[in-house]
Amino acid sequence: MAEPKSNIFVFFLISSIFSVHSLTLSSDIIALKSFISAIKPTSIPPNSCLRTWDFSTDPCSVPRVTHFTCGVTCSGNRVVQLTLDSQGYSGTLTPFLANLTRLITLDLTENNFYGPIPFSIFFLPNLQNLILRVNSFSGVIPPSVTSLKSLKFLDLSRNSLSGSLPNSMNSLTSLARLDLSYNKLIGSLPKLPSNLNELALKANSLTGSLFYSSFNALIQLMVVELGENSFTGTLDARLFLLPSLQQIDLANNSFTGIIVPKPPTNFNSQLVAVNLSFNRINGFLPANFTYYPMLRSLGLSYNQLRGPIPKEYSKKGSLQRLFLDGNFLNGSPPAEFFSGNTAVTGSLGDNCLTSCPVSSQLCSKSQKPASICQQAYGGKPSKKGSLQRLFLDGNFLNGSPPAEFFSGDTAVTGSLGDNCLTSCPVSSQLCSKSQKPASICQQADGGKPRS
Repeated sequence: MAEPKSNIFVFFLISSIFSVHSLTLSSDIIALKSFISAIKPTSIPPNSCLRTWDFSTDPCSVPRVTHFTCGVTCSGNRVVQLTLDSQGYSGTLTPFLANLTRLITLDLTENNFYGPIPFSIFFLPNLQNLILRVNSFSGVIPPSVTSLKSLKFLDLSRNSLSGSLPNSMNSLTSLARLDLSYNKLIGSLPKLPSNLNELALKANSLTGSLFYSSFNALIQLMVVELGENSFTGTLDARLFLLPSLQQIDLANNSFTGIIVPKPPTNFNSQLVAVNLSFNRINGFLPANFTYYPMLRSLGLSYNQLRGPIPKEYSKKGSLQRLFLDGNFLNGSPPAEFFSGNTAVTGSLGDNCLTSCPVSSQLCSKSQKPASICQQAYGGKPSKKGSLQRLFLDGNFLNGSPPAEFFSGDTAVTGSLGDNCLTSCPVSSQLCSKSQKPASICQQADGGKPRS
């Protein structure tokens, strides 16, 4: 009996739905095959994305039931996204990825790719997101990276990249986020792309001063993370006046000076957090920080700051976290910090402050010894020092003991008796034990006893 025509129509309709919609461009297939062949087979777990890559089927065909279930995204017959799961894949990166000329995103986060990043990747004309963070890539970032005119997000953090940053970084006019933290980069900071929102270069070996010319025209820059480098010099005041800046972390560098400008009238500062701890900044605490209306967190710990804490700090309502420990600040901290009307947390310890109540969390860390504070302010250390008990009795010490022992400025106890000392006042507890007879002292000095 002949099969009804309607059934034949349904069969062809279903077949067309589940058939290959398009054949991946051959150059894209070559790139994908080369990509997986450069990965050690032993590093591909059974339930991983790469385990489903079977080239007996077309990479861009749909539906993806058993093959190419993840890792590859296509638009028509072209690969536009290559995003791997974090499975510890180990291998090198093939230069044939340059065949993927429609690629928009390359994301290999948290695997174990190693070796240099192929220069050819930096010529992908449509690449917008290059994310290779937490791998073991080495070598330099070549100047050709600036050929990626469509690039918006570049994250090469936590690798072993070395060398300096390309001088032409500012030509990446589409770049909004740049993260090269935790590498081995050296040299100075070049002029930055004008559309940058976030800059992270933490934990490298960058040096030199931070020139405002690197940041000029960055009106959209919100986050700056340059901590754990070796930057030096005085911070340019204009850096704090970038109109969109919210967070700036420059801790663990070697800055020696800071100039904080008072914001101009009608300037709507967005600054929320500043961390300048563990530098070598000297001088007085900048009172002008209190004129930044949204500032909630300020860190200046372990620098070389001195002088009193400006009273304005305690009157700034938005301030929630204040870390000033490890400096040489003196005087009494503002009483408002301890009045119960403020919610400021942090630390004022390890300074030269007086009247810092240990009942307050801000003062839970003790202050520096008085002798260190006196030296820091150009005075001599207290002769009282830390010595409390001194026992030198029963020797042959001669001459007059230091008069300071008996001036009332010392609390040293012990004994200087049974020596050959002169002018040791018996009214002092130190001299309550008598000295040796003169004849014994003369014999000890090689002389003859008196007749």
